[in-house]
Amino acid sequence: MSATKPDLIFGVGVPASAAPGDDPVGLAQEAERLGFDFVSAADHPCGTSPSYETTVMLTWIAARTSRIGVASRVLGMPFRRPAMVAKLAASLDLMSGGRFILGLGAGYSDEEIAAVGGPALSPAEKIDALAEAVQVIRGAWTRSDYAQHGRHHGVRDLTMEPRPAHPIPVWLGTFGPRALAATGALADGWIPSLGYKPVAEFPAMRRLIDDAAEAVGRRPADIRSILNLNIRLGPAATPEEDVVSGSAEQAVSQLRHLLSLGFTGFNFLVGPDQRAAMQRLAGEVLPALRSTG
Repeated sequence: MSATKPDLIFGVGVPASAAPGDDPVGLAQEAERLGFDFVSAADHPCGTSPSYETTVMLTWIAARTSRIGVASRVLGMPFRRPAMVAKLAASLDLMSGGRFILGLGAGYSDEEIAAVGGPALSPAEKIDALAEAVQVIRGAWTRSDYAQHGRHHGVRDLTMEPRPAHPIPVWLGTFGPRALAATGALADGWIPSLGYKPVAEFPAMRRLIDDAAEAVGRRPADIRSILNLNIRLGPAATPEEDVVSGSAEQAVSQLRHLLSLGFTGFNFLVGPDQRAAMQRLAGEVLPALRSTG
């Protein structure tokens, strides 16, 4: 991975659950109090479990906090038109004082995509559509009368005001070679999830990103690597495959190994009793990791 890395950053996922008693805004406020750098939320608009729409919830969180970043982890592009995502992102970033991170994905669940009337695409077509979407979004942020005529997404005479006051980070959740190349060519960050690929494959995946970045004249060091992972702390946290678990000292050791692969931060999914888990993570794990960085 890149030789020069930015400062470490640490986020925590908050559920988009709208079930009685759930309080994602309160959890985000606690994450801010504890010193996390950002909170994130997944994007699954369909299903029988009650949930909030991700960007609406993140907007509400941004309005009820003052410092912490808010990140989509990740918005499924087949659910939305890219130009409107550009407008949404610019609005949320401006109104939050520059705290939005736009995480995007190609769309994981074909069933969800079909349920909302989205297109039926092959895996390769999904990646091509994602790349075109990022180009539309960046064009809308930076140009007047922008036009793009792609196979999947096109815009004509597109002008949107106000434009973002600063570059909004675009992070992509990608895994295959085609998707990793798009990340290197277009994105500001890479946010894969632990468990989708063997840990030993991550450095080679990052090299594909770096090669793609260099091929278009970009600096690989400008592209963050943030690992999305489940973590369980405490004496009852038994070892699980693809989960960081155990005592705080054991978790720090596992996380340092992941940092040694070139990651520049983590997005933690802490499971049940989230408030207490965040407090332990902030008190016993993050200080040790920050001293590593």
